[in-house]
Amino acid sequence: MEESNRQKKIAGVLQNDLANVLQGMLREAGQMGIIISVSKVSVTTDLSISKVFVSVFPADKAKVIVEELNRLKPQIKHQIAQLTKNQLRKMPDIHFYNDDSLEYIERIDKAVKGEENPLKNPDLLPKRKKS
Repeated sequence: MEESNRQKKIAGVLQNDLANVLQGMLREAGQMGIIISVSKVSVTTDLSISKVFVSVFPADKAKVIVEELNRLKPQIKHQIAQLTKNQLRKMPDIHFYNDDSLEYIERIDKAVKGEENPLKNPDLLPKRKKS
């Protein structure tokens, strides 16, 4: 089912505000050398739940960062609600997920360049797991 215009509009507002809030939280925590980008936000049809996909660089810290974001959901939701109070009547619940597409593309790129040959070693490009 295709997203409605309302869902797309809310997702866009959330994506922009979440990116600003998360960058601010990183600065306040003194985390230098970590970059978080909000790659996609999707909102359910009843506008009650939003799935937020974040890309974390360096990728080896992604799992820990996503777990921490999910732990800090109430504070993040409150900050976003304050920013969007004139645009949204009800703030959707937020669920954070790791977007590993850049890492996946990098592995494919290495295989194409011949650095690692997946035909000789099929374990190099495992199937992506849906989370």
